[in-house]
Amino acid sequence: MGITRRARGVLRRRDQDETIVPGSRNAVFGPALPEESTVHLVLDLGLRIGEVQMASGAGASDVTATITGVVNAYGLPHCEVDVIYTSITVSCYRGTELPPVTSLRVVRNRSVDYTRLADVEELLRRITGGEITAAEAYAELDRITTAAHPFPRWVATLAWAGMAASLAVLLGGGEEWQLPVFAAVSTAVVDRVGRLLNKRALPFFFQQAVGGAIATSVAIGVYALGWLTSPSLAVATSIIVLLSGMTVVGSMQDAITGYNVTAAGRIAELAVMSAGLIAGVVLALYVSLRLGGDTVSGLEVQDLGRAQIVAPGLTLLVQCLAGASTSACFALASYAPPRPLMVAGIGGAVAAGVHSVLSVSLSVHTVLAGAVATAVVGFAGGIIARRLRIPGLVVAVSGVAPLLPGLATYQGLFELSVLGDPKGLATMMLAIATGLALGAGVVLGEYLASPVRTRLGRLERRMSGPRMSGPVRPSRRRLD
Repeated sequence: MGITRRARGVLRRRDQDETIVPGSRNAVFGPALPEESTVHLVLDLGLRIGEVQMASGAGASDVTATITGVVNAYGLPHCEVDVIYTSITVSCYRGTELPPVTSLRVVRNRSVDYTRLADVEELLRRITGGEITAAEAYAELDRITTAAHPFPRWVATLAWAGMAASLAVLLGGGEEWQLPVFAAVSTAVVDRVGRLLNKRALPFFFQQAVGGAIATSVAIGVYALGWLTSPSLAVATSIIVLLSGMTVVGSMQDAITGYNVTAAGRIAELAVMSAGLIAGVVLALYVSLRLGGDTVSGLEVQDLGRAQIVAPGLTLLVQCLAGASTSACFALASYAPPRPLMVAGIGGAVAAGVHSVLSVSLSVHTVLAGAVATAVVGFAGGIIARRLRIPGLVVAVSGVAPLLPGLATYQGLFELSVLGDPKGLATMMLAIATGLALGAGVVLGEYLASPVRTRLGRLERRMSGPRMSGPVRPSRRRLD
């Protein structure tokens, strides 16, 4: 009945003298747009900016809001954006008289460079602020995306090694000075070998397998020589390094904000990369068993899987410092500029400190403690990052690094592949639950920070869902 009344009201308001000819129209509906060449330029600009964000691990909601803000800033108010894990599509509505213009860009490379991401974020602020023309923005974006990394590759290798050493201190409690040294050396070797394999375009699955095999083989070798008493911790640090930077945070963000296809793609990639790592670790353990039987150079192979995190033996200050060093080294290995690098270190210190207080002092389960710790990081990072004009994604991903479940992953694999113990399934499920809890905690913290940012400076965007990348106020149009 309501629809009928509204239809009758519309008919009464129509001009009675208007003659309606079937198949014709008396008016053209649609926005006033710039010329077609400008439309294509703006769409390509938005797509290329979205590609940089996707390659850096940004969520689909961030990419959608960013592209909408870019095209809206240059006079294309009615565009639909569709983001899946491997491609971005933008369609510009041009009214009832002209067909829409649709552009698509495939996201092939996923090389993380936080300096590039920070430069793109600054460019976005200028675009949405009306400070730069579309042609100038396109030229600036081309300069950003073609620029070399801000420092040599060997610096990134040292950063990965420093991250492994920091994790070794955090996991091993600083009781064995050899552990950080061997963890750093093993990680540096894995990074350089991975670099060579990447130049030869070897799929990342096999790169992860090679990395896991090298890390496990080095740990077993130094353990057999009697130079190390905690090989499990050495392998665990390398596993965490190989797991860091994966799409845990982006996957949870996409799943929570309703981009289920993209979330499924990210989770599938995470599963494949983890499977490659598992294959490498299991292969190294299997070869060790075949070569040494039940012992390796007189040492019990079963002892390779017996290790516990002894970080509670450290003071809270040392744990915070180790967490800060872990996150800062990860950000440095991802080519972060100085300001995001320092904030990432603070995020790691907060994550390690809160997790320690909850799990040790309050006896909270490690999964819940990790979720709460990363929620605090997401909350604080969501406020500080926007105030300092740095990508919140850097703080979010780096803050998770000290808490990744490397040791639980290794022990589960060891129990299943070496001991044949079905308890390994429970250990692996614990590792998976911990990883998902870390990602969900970061997204929850960012969501809780949204109203706080609004009250602090009226900087929040008008859209639904947590955001970790993109312009502060991309569009007046709601995106939900």
